[in-house]
Order: sequence, then structure tokens, then C-alpha cells
Amino acid sequence: MTERLGSMICPQCGKLIGVGEERCPFCGAWRPGMWGLTPLLQRALGRGLSVTGLIIQTCIALYVIGLLLDIGAVLHPEGGVLSLLSPSSRALFQTGMTGGPAWRAGLYWTLLTAIFLHGGLLHIFFNLLWVRQLMPQIEEFYGSARAFIIFTVSGAAGFLMSNLIVNTSTIGASGSIFGLVAAAIVYGRRHGGTWGQVVVRQLWQTAILMFVMGFVISGVNNWAHLGGFVGGFAIAELMARARPREGRAAVFVAAGLALATLGGFIASFVIVTRALMGR
Repeated sequence: MTERLGSMICPQCGKLIGVGEERCPFCGAWRPGMWGLTPLLQRALGRGLSVTGLIIQTCIALYVIGLLLDIGAVLHPEGGVLSLLSPSSRALFQTGMTGGPAWRAGLYWTLLTAIFLHGGLLHIFFNLLWVRQLMPQIEEFYGSARAFIIFTVSGAAGFLMSNLIVNTSTIGASGSIFGLVAAAIVYGRRHGGTWGQVVVRQLWQTAILMFVMGFVISGVNNWAHLGGFVGGFAIAELMARARPREGRAAVFVAAGLALATLGGFIASFVIVTRALMGR
């Protein structure tokens, strides 16, 4: 049952507003109450509705699911200490890993699902640390719906470049993280003045350092990083030229991407599980 009366915290600007407001009177966000659903979601999450929080919770949930799908591989790792608490390749394939067999089999929606999968405890820890650091700022700069679009499109663009060039099995949110850095650079160039120029310079240095580290650490998908940065820069530039505040089109696009990703998880699990069972 949805709520039509009462007050709530706007998920975009954090101000107190009415549930039934068509637009937030403070930040202009369209339908912040989502027809009465936002207060229910805020209570379910135990805090203000946040795209950052939803992304982090989704990644953690899928990481745990990946571990449980093949618990034997988790208890008997083959790669030593670094493989502890790592989902098996089979479990990652079931939950939506992209590239390699998945790409050759035509599971193209894995460009979306693989963003939220991680191959080990250190992998998910450091990626979510970056998400927690960068995503709230992108939400503040662009709005929650457009921030989710940037995150998703960046990750998908990174995996697309990787699959077209090297086509190895790959997962992780690092392409999306590079896209968030690019989006912050775009915002700083357009709105920051002198302060923005300093921040942009620091962000470029951070991006370059992250790229270099990708060549130093083995097993890093640098093509996905590059594609994520390019994708994030392009989509952020497009949004920066549009209206200052996100409208209903951004909300619907973000919702569509979320539903497509959810459908991708279900499709991957069903198709791959049937294949593994020999059906």
C-alpha cells in the first residue's frame, strides 16, 4: 500500500517535503515520492533512499549469492590465500559474468549484470570503497536517476570495449567507477570556476594513477577501465548540456536500466543453470 499523505525526506536534496509533491520545491526533482513508494522504501532500507546504498547492497547481495551457489569451491580454493572467499567461475557465470563463453553464447545483457559482480573479498571491498566515495557526489551533481544512468552506462561501455577487443570473462564495478571519475571531471569543467579547475586537475591525476595501477596489478581489465571512462565522459557531457535538473525522462531511463539488469540476472541464472544441468 502506497502513502499519499504526510511528509518525507527528498532522496535527492535531503530536505523535508510532502509525499505528494510533483516536484521538490527545493531541488526540482520530479516525483521524489514516486507516487507514495519512496517513504516505504526509505523505511525498508532503514535510512534515506540512496542510489549509492542500493548499488552497494546489490553488489554485496550478489557476492554472497555467488559464494552460496558453489560453496564447495569457496571452502576448497585452488589459488591460495588470494582465492579465499571467491565465488567460482561457475557461480559467476550463473549470476551474469560477461565476456568469454557468455558473450559467445549471445548473453549480451551481461554487459549490465557483470557490473554488480565481484571475484573476491578484496575486489568487492576496494570497488565499493570507491563507489561510496564517488557516487554520493555524482548524485548531488547530476541527480539520483542520472547518476545511476552514468554508473550503468559507464560499466556497460567498459565491458563492451573489453569484449570486442579481448573477449575474456570479466566482472566488477571498476569500469563504472572510472565513469564516475569522468562525470566528476565533466561537472567540474562546466560548473566549478577556479575551484573546479583545481578539482578537475586532481581528478585527472587520480584517473591516470588508477590507469597506471591497472597495468601494475595482474588480472586487471584495463580495456574495461578505458571504456568506462570514455562512456562516463560521453554520457555526462550529454547530460550536462541538458536541463540542470533531471526530469521524468531520466527517471524512466534509470528505471528501465534497473529492470533490464534484474531481468538479465534472472535470464543468466536460468539459461546457464539449465546448460550446466545438461538440459
